[in-house]
Amino acid sequence: MPTLPEAIYEHSLRLPESAAREALAFIQQLENRCGKEQVLQTRSSKETESFLAAVAGTLGNDFPDDIDDADLGIDAPRDSLD
Repeated sequence: MPTLPEAIYEHSLRLPESAAREALAFIQQLENRCGKEQVLQTRSSKETESFLAAVAGTLGNDFPDDIDDADLGIDAPRDSLD
């Protein structure tokens, strides 16, 4: 079963050139209407998934497993911003 982009591509191959150009213009219009932010979020999500897959399980056996709350420190008091 083809993915949605593959199905769109396969259907576009069966169209006469003028209709394929019209379909392309429509897809570009949809991209503009949906906004580039959504496209970037999809790309960012895929990049994040790829990064997580690449680093998953990379902590070696020498990674300390005895860390507890005492090792995390205490927040230092800060002066008021007033």
